[in-house]
Amino acid sequence: MAAWRPWPKPPARRDSVSNRSTRIGARPSVANETTRGELIDKVVKIRRCAAVVKGGRRFSFAAMVVVGNGRGKVGWGYGKANEVPPSVEKAVKDGSRSMKEITLAGATIPHAVKGRYGAAQVVLLPASPGTGVFAGASVRAVCEAAGIHDILTKSFGSNNPINLVKATLDALHQLRSPQDIERLRGVSLA
Repeated sequence: MAAWRPWPKPPARRDSVSNRSTRIGARPSVANETTRGELIDKVVKIRRCAAVVKGGRRFSFAAMVVVGNGRGKVGWGYGKANEVPPSVEKAVKDGSRSMKEITLAGATIPHAVKGRYGAAQVVLLPASPGTGVFAGASVRAVCEAAGIHDILTKSFGSNNPINLVKATLDALHQLRSPQDIERLRGVSLA
């Protein structure tokens, strides 16, 4: 009797989230992306806060934005104001100040990594060219702003978008290239 051999695993499918608006009953595409000069900013979350005063409720808005240059620099910002546009502008300004460099390997990441913030955990896996970004909205915003085009992700624990962004950035800041490891350890990996 011949030994059983599993079928070869096909490559990951191309990301089809961009076709979401063509399906019946699908959510509209995210129009929360803008480009200011060289920076890409994506609105992750807008929260409406209410202060109860003598005459009723006074509303204010808090926005979380991910800012990146699409070439390996990414950061996040949080802004509060009485209207949505000023809160987004404040968040973009805050995010552009907090941008940090991350290590990329072409259009993907050099190795698998796990990030954590609070109860939110994110696992990032490198993917072959043409795979696309397999991620939820918050993690996708960070990856696209950073310039990552091929990546597989999975989030565990809390699904709070703000904590997911922070967990994703924690994971991205842990990335090291082989050259960085050689320099840190003082050995040659080749």
